[in-house]
Amino acid sequence: MPEIEQRPENLAGMKASDAREYIARFITTLKLTDKKREELEAEITKWKDRAELARSKSLPDLTAEAEKQAEALEARRRELTAESAELKRQVEAMRKQIPGLAARERSIDPDLLEQELLMAAGRMPGDEEKAASERTFAEMEKQSAADSALAELKARMGIKE
Repeated sequence: MPEIEQRPENLAGMKASDAREYIARFITTLKLTDKKREELEAEITKWKDRAELARSKSLPDLTAEAEKQAEALEARRRELTAESAELKRQVEAMRKQIPGLAARERSIDPDLLEQELLMAAGRMPGDEEKAASERTFAEMEKQSAADSALAELKARMGIKE
């Protein structure tokens, strides 16, 4: 069965902290790509200036060579511009997923909640058996009091069991 390819901007299954680090790496790549593009722009300007200089000196071979070099650099700059735009799109798509990832991490651990409630009630963690015993005794005392009250009522009414 062919494996489904996951798009780089799909953060499903990641923790929010891991996703932030992943996005940071994309942003770093984006910044490096933008820096390369800026360097290429300076290089393109240099070769265009050289072509003009060669043209002004009536040197057609050098002019053609400089224009050829400028065009090759221009093609690479267009590639980097497209790559930069794609990286920006991916980063934006990933950033929109962070709140959802963080929300999925915010779940309530019932055991932890129980321990916190016990501590708030003045008991220490591990006193669950004592708390269960106290609940059982409280229920038995309540039932016993109800039975006594019922027996007293029956006695007053003269009802025998």
